[in-house]
Amino acid sequence: MLKPYKELTVWNRVIELVREVYKETSKLPTNEIYGLSSQMRRAAASIPFNIAEGQSRKNLKEFLQFLRVSCGYAAELETQTIIAADLFPRINFNKIRGLLDKVQKMLNIMIKN
Repeated sequence: MLKPYKELTVWNRVIELVREVYKETSKLPTNEIYGLSSQMRRAAASIPFNIAEGQSRKNLKEFLQFLRVSCGYAAELETQTIIAADLFPRINFNKIRGLLDKVQKMLNIMIKN
């Protein structure tokens, strides 16, 4: 039986990641509100959304598919973070990078096991 999504370590770690993404993207220039900031927030939030939706299906095969979708959003956020750090070097994206790395590893382990 699958644990409720709120009890999953990965889900809780991603919620922490989402908070950090919102915190750091608020430091981006206002002309990025509808650009990079919006894209990063959407990608970050989509990770736990998909974990929750997949778990709620109560079917392991479907859950795994939603975990794979979450991996895709994590890769998207990773790419956006690389671009943002390059364009705005005064903003520290290290905590996002660290959390994202942990989340990606956790998702991959869950999918494999």
